[in-house]
Amino acid sequence: MPVLERVYWIFIGLLGKFLVWFLGVSTQKKFLGEKPYIKLRQRGKPVIFILWHGRILFAAYFFRRRNINTLVSPSRDGEIIAQILSRWGYRLLRGSGSHSVVEEWKKMKNLMAEGEELIIVADGPKGPARKMKPGALKLAQETGAYLVPFAFSAKKKKLLKSWDRFLFFYPFTKLVAAYGEPLRIKTDLDAQEFERERIRIQNYLCKLEEQTDKFFNPF
Repeated sequence: MPVLERVYWIFIGLLGKFLVWFLGVSTQKKFLGEKPYIKLRQRGKPVIFILWHGRILFAAYFFRRRNINTLVSPSRDGEIIAQILSRWGYRLLRGSGSHSVVEEWKKMKNLMAEGEELIIVADGPKGPARKMKPGALKLAQETGAYLVPFAFSAKKKKLLKSWDRFLFFYPFTKLVAAYGEPLRIKTDLDAQEFERERIRIQNYLCKLEEQTDKFFNPF
């Protein structure tokens, strides 16, 4: 990588980390539904967090310094995320639904076998928004890992006019983050059953997101 490009990415990473840290540290936070997840981790069970692309801003701050694994697209947009996450101790796996993930798939299966945690953006780096890709579901099916949906919202926020309706929250606002019920996937699903399960989990994650959105604005 040329020197100027390397300097550029260092700058992007440091600036992005500071901005996300400032947003995160300045807010008042409430967490919902974490007890089932905590019990899983106390038992050493592997966990795959799933969330929508539009709700990754607070997640980047929340999961920091936990040495958690996360799947990040090898695209240029993904590089911005990777530069920020790598400075918070995330262990990065570079792949997505639109890029080859053969080697990363092997790594993810090994991580689940070791009882690790992994974050996967369920609708991928390009969408369609809130349409769950099959990867996380397939990985959970093959490894016995639990899928744990995760969503957040804020009292003072702005939904950007991007493909994913990205949620930006303002400094000094109130946040709520919700863990969904841990989901175990049967290993013997046929193609039709797998698709029904994919849609069920997709709808569950959408409802969890809706729950957080209504927390501060119930009407």
